[in-house]
Amino acid sequence: MPQVFPARSLPELPVAAADLTYPVARIFCVGRNYAAHAREMGNPVETDAPFWFTKSPFGLIPDDSVLPYPPGTRDLHHEVELVLALGEGGEVWGWGVGLDMTRRDLQAVAKAAGKPWDTAKDFEGSAVIGALVQGRPAPEAVMRLTVNGEVRQQAPLTEMIHGIDALLAHLRTLYAPGPGDLIMTGTPAGVGPVEPGDRLEGTLDGAPSVRLRIA
Repeated sequence: MPQVFPARSLPELPVAAADLTYPVARIFCVGRNYAAHAREMGNPVETDAPFWFTKSPFGLIPDDSVLPYPPGTRDLHHEVELVLALGEGGEVWGWGVGLDMTRRDLQAVAKAAGKPWDTAKDFEGSAVIGALVQGRPAPEAVMRLTVNGEVRQQAPLTEMIHGIDALLAHLRTLYAPGPGDLIMTGTPAGVGPVEPGDRLEGTLDGAPSVRLRIA
């Protein structure tokens, strides 16, 4: 049967040092996975189970993009994160570094009213992810985010409350993860606002960086 309009193609991420792309089907995100970040946001440090939310894959933009300051907000924040790319059986196929851009004022309103975070976390350009590396990151790898060359966030992956295997095990109790699924694993302390003209760069030892300019 003819379609009303052509279906959107899935977004794809490049694979470093390979003539490959990784088609993205779903983006799962973990909240409050670093104790210091939970505390800076005024939230309790919860260790029992991961806290999940999702982003549409169509909100994904690639490394070195220009993001127009999004509508409906006056408080756009940066959050740098380890990103896991899953393969067959929901196992880790690769990884990279990404930015979870957040309309913090909208999130605060939603949290105060006990409502979902969708408008704060899921919008065009809310996920910015660099080229993927096959395999897994070194456990002691350090993640950083700079804004205009100034370090804003920095922490080793060992500070995650729920590590890679724990996240995968818990996700499988809720979904059937598989190829094309990404996990944004949470952000360390130091999140803060960005303004038009700012240049962001996220790095994680062993992976290509992710860069973003706010227009």
